[in-house]
Amino acid sequence: MKLYSLSVLYKGESKTVLLKAAYDVSSFSFFQRSSVQEFMTFTSQLIVERSGKGSRASVKEQEYLCHVYVRNDSLAGVVIADSEYPSRVAFTLLEKVLDEFSKQVDRIDWPTGSPDTIHYTGLDSHLSRYQNPREADPMTKVQAELDETKIILHNTMESLLERGEKLDDLVSKSEVLGIQSKAFYKTARKQNSCCAIM
Repeated sequence: MKLYSLSVLYKGESKTVLLKAAYDVSSFSFFQRSSVQEFMTFTSQLIVERSGKGSRASVKEQEYLCHVYVRNDSLAGVVIADSEYPSRVAFTLLEKVLDEFSKQVDRIDWPTGSPDTIHYTGLDSHLSRYQNPREADPMTKVQAELDETKIILHNTMESLLERGEKLDDLVSKSEVLGIQSKAFYKTARKQNSCCAIM
């Protein structure tokens, strides 16, 4: 999973203005980096121009996904990531960046701003922090931990089966289970014998 670009733009009536952008083009060759960065800027502006106010969308371009969020106040954000990057995390990042940007940069400066005149320094740190969505986003981290727990549980059941122990033998040898519990287990086992245990 990789984030390549994070941009803040203003959707004007006649044109879209790039206000601030951060790029991670380290995975491209040195000679391609400036062209790739220009293409990401062009793509971000084009997507914002073609998107309506108050909309969120994800646009696929080859193996990349461009996530765009255009607010009703014409402030817009674009994340360009690989196709594996979770969309929910990308939109969480866009919402956070746009809220932060609108609090730090005066609205009067949006239509006439440029990356050189806008004083907002949060994009690089957000781009770096959100490279790993599990670390940056609490929900993704919790989901990863749940998936990991499932794997551990599945591995535990498989390891029990690998040792060659049968549950029937364990039940019959058990000193904790009473005679009625053992009888109940045998009866239930007979009735469920048509079903396989997953």
